[in-house]
Amino acid sequence: MTPASQRREMKEGLWFKCPQCKTVVTMIEHKENLGVCQNCGYHDRIPTVDYFNFLFDEGKYQLLFENLLPADPLNFVDRKRYTDRIQAAQKKTGLKEAITIATGPLDGINVVIGGMNFEYIGGSMGSVVGEKIARAIDYCIEHRYPLIIISRSGGARMMEAAFSLMQMAKTAAKLTQLADAKLPYISVMTDPTTGGVTASFAMLGDINIAEPGSLIGFAGPRVIRQTIGKDLPEGFQRSEFLLEHGFLDYIVHRKDLKNTLAKQLRLILEIPKK
Repeated sequence: MTPASQRREMKEGLWFKCPQCKTVVTMIEHKENLGVCQNCGYHDRIPTVDYFNFLFDEGKYQLLFENLLPADPLNFVDRKRYTDRIQAAQKKTGLKEAITIATGPLDGINVVIGGMNFEYIGGSMGSVVGEKIARAIDYCIEHRYPLIIISRSGGARMMEAAFSLMQMAKTAAKLTQLADAKLPYISVMTDPTTGGVTASFAMLGDINIAEPGSLIGFAGPRVIRQTIGKDLPEGFQRSEFLLEHGFLDYIVHRKDLKNTLAKQLRLILEIPKK
């Protein structure tokens, strides 16, 4: 019989079991397929660094604004101190905040990409997330680069209260500056994209794209169901439902994401094909 420690290692590190169709493959195969089930097409959550590796040409990019670190303006305490949660998240993930910004070439087009880190306090939007997006937009305007943001978030960060909610208005205002500079912004929504992120920059793209099966909405289905006292339509708040009701422009399989982004940018920027 396989020892318990070895079975745990197999579960956590060597094998992937699709939660949708229950197909089991090695983690190596799963990662080679960009975190997508080869049997049913289920899109597993993958870290931002994986997106950067397949979106940027040859996986080469430069990180921006890594010096920005979260603070605790309210001295917030619930079951733990907010500062302790920050330290724990940084130690567990190796990340400094819930968004990572990078610049580099995508199919030969210089772009800035922001990828949200759901593993860092649920990808919640605090002051640093808003500031990083604001500075990314300034960087785009200065260098004449398009902006792409890959959203994956539980919403605003409650430990920063109004400071967090202010980022909704801040990011929306900065995106207006990007539009005034005639530079494109493409929003890519992945599972899940919820709360204040959905109510601000995630839905403000010149083009709004989502991965298949992604949960996208403001309040979650359970909250809405309890509020209105009615059952919700099948597939409610999934990307396919939003596309059908006009909230999205495309649903794009992860393996097609780079080509789709490149095609859209070339059309918008009037850049000829290679």
